[in-house]
This record gives sequence, structure tokens and C-alpha cells, in this order.
Amino acid sequence: MSSPTLLRLFACLWATLLLAAAVGAAENQPTVITSDSFDMSSTDTDTTSIFDGRVTVTGTGLRLTCDHLEVISARVGEKDDTVGKQDRFKSLIAVGRVHIVQGEREATCARAEVRPREDRITLTGNPVVTDHGNGTTATGDPLVLLRKERQVTGKNVKITAPPIRDLGFDPKSPPPSVTVPGAPAPK
Repeated sequence: MSSPTLLRLFACLWATLLLAAAVGAAENQPTVITSDSFDMSSTDTDTTSIFDGRVTVTGTGLRLTCDHLEVISARVGEKDDTVGKQDRFKSLIAVGRVHIVQGEREATCARAEVRPREDRITLTGNPVVTDHGNGTTATGDPLVLLRKERQVTGKNVKITAPPIRDLGFDPKSPPPSVTVPGAPAPK
């Protein structure tokens, strides 16, 4: 898979995760989060929202499921409010059987960590990112997208892409002779 294709794949994943945690979701469909339990606490500057057990996030063209989701967002407005108005999110951490689907793209892993202020997404725990639209799959542990640098890095990476057309020689022609520098000429 070419680097631009992999970058597009991860850029779509980035957009998916941003939509999942955004407050005031996309115009077409609101972001809805369900879970077995929920706990929210605020400081003067931050709001931490923790969702546990069968967590599902849906929004326009998005579905995220996991066992545990923690979202930290900036808090604005009245400091005396029990639950302050939330602004942009600072981080999103999804843990346990993470599955993200957006259109023809999906990712699975044990942990997805989104740090928008660093323009970074880190997938760990046997991540698999698949683009069903172009037939590509990327695995590695971790897989990291650095959005500003337009860079994807990983360790133990395996990219699976559609077959490349045969670049070999015409089977009706004799094979070309191979010359190896410093080797004696063929007889």
C-alpha cells in the first residue's frame, strides 16, 4: 500500500474518532453514547466523562463500540454549574474490544487513544485498520497517526493490499539474459 493510501486510511480513522467525541455532533445525526454506567466530574477547567460496559457511540456515518470510554473536554462557562458547558475535547481513550466503523473503513484494537491537541491517534493491542473500499488492511503494534506531519508509524507492521498486476515478461518471449557485475560471462 502506498504511503498516501495509508495516510488517507488513517486520516479517515482520525476523523471518525473526532466525530465520536465531539460535543455538538455533526449536522445530520446527533452523537449518541450509551453504556451500562456513566460518571461525569468537572473541575474549573475540565470535564471528565467515563462510560463503562457495552459502550456504543453513534453519529453521522460513525459507530464506535468498546468496553470503557473516557473523554476529557475543556469546560467553559459558569464555574458553579454542576455540569459545565463543554467545549473541545482534549482526549478520548477507548479500551477493551474497540471497534470503529466509518463508511467502508473500520479499525479494531484493544486501545485507541486520541490526542487532538497533539494531532495524534495511537492504536495498540493488535490493531487492525481495514479500508473495504480499496481492499487494504494495516496491522502493527502500535499504529500511530501524526496528522500534522502527515505521517503514519508503526512497529511489526504488515500491509495487505490488492494484487499488483503482473510486471513480469511476456511468457511468449524468451527470458532475458541476466548479467551480474563481476561474474564471468555466460557461455
